[in-house]
Amino acid sequence: MKKPAPILVYTVLRLLAFLVPLAILWVFFPIFREFWWLAAIFAALIGMSISMLFLRTPLTDASARLQERRESRTSGGQADADAEDQAIDDTSTSVDGDPRP
Repeated sequence: MKKPAPILVYTVLRLLAFLVPLAILWVFFPIFREFWWLAAIFAALIGMSISMLFLRTPLTDASARLQERRESRTSGGQADADAEDQAIDDTSTSVDGDPRP
């Protein structure tokens, strides 16, 4: 079976780290039903803490995948730029092999 994309895994885990504490606050603490914005703030802080403590590996995998994609794009563009430079260098030489001034 194909391994899921690390960015998708990290995103889903981050959403769960926010939504689960939010649901717990709403269900078990009736005051947060009235002050929903306060529940959202607390859930965000709890989710951020959970993410920093337990989601280091998925974050590292997602970052590595992004770096690989960026390097593959850059290397393709660099090869094209090198080919263009070579073509310019070839056209700048005259028939006898001396470069033009």
